[in-house]
Amino acid sequence: MITIPEMDTEQYIKEVCKFIQEKVEQSHTKGVVLGLSGGIDSTIVAYLSVLALGKDHVKGYILPSKTTSKEDLNDALLIKDLLNIQAETIYIDDIYDSFLQTDGTDVDDKTLAQSNIKPRIRMTLLYYYATLNNYLVIGTGNKTELNIGYFTKYGDGGVDLSPIGDLYKEEVKQVAYKLNVPENIINKSPTAGLTLNQTDESDLGLKYSQIDKIVYAYTEKSMKTMDISKQLGIEHDKVESIINRIISSQHKRELAPIFKKK
Repeated sequence: MITIPEMDTEQYIKEVCKFIQEKVEQSHTKGVVLGLSGGIDSTIVAYLSVLALGKDHVKGYILPSKTTSKEDLNDALLIKDLLNIQAETIYIDDIYDSFLQTDGTDVDDKTLAQSNIKPRIRMTLLYYYATLNNYLVIGTGNKTELNIGYFTKYGDGGVDLSPIGDLYKEEVKQVAYKLNVPENIINKSPTAGLTLNQTDESDLGLKYSQIDKIVYAYTEKSMKTMDISKQLGIEHDKVESIINRIISSQHKRELAPIFKKK
């Protein structure tokens, strides 16, 4: 039986708030900026940031495009209001379209290369406003996404600190309940918002509760693919697909390798 150990949610919240405070103090900055997507990950990071620093030191940026659902946009605005933080909404479609039009590319093309442009535009905007205000960019990626490479390198992966990077997706939910995040945000299907009606779990072929256990078994228990498949009752090829993602995305979790001269 593969079971992820229970987390002390209250203790985690205390410790991660201290972590956020320390990183801001050490960098001699005034606070943090984050992208508010309306999803559970950015929501709990916003809550934790306000707990750690106070609402006057947290700035949110809502950066939708035409592939952002109305539900996500409304939820991002709701979180801004619930936390009473400064937040600005900037539609990124004009930037995205003008970038593609420079080389005559079809703006409706749905290749991975083009999909990754949007997170990189958002990263550029977040760093612009962070630098303008002497703030840090706080990340919203969780442990499951980071391990399987389900993020854009130098896009949503480009951050100064990662407070939930050691939380599996199901642990993110536990923290959200403890923080009294609205249940509709906790329970809705996660989406990267790169294409219309896209969901993470449809892309990955498994539920996050299953992926969490595969990642845990492989990265923390060094279990073999066949053993993970048998214990979880998940088809071998689906387990293998997740493990291949972990292996092939290693470069996304590391700084660029430097060649050392002799």
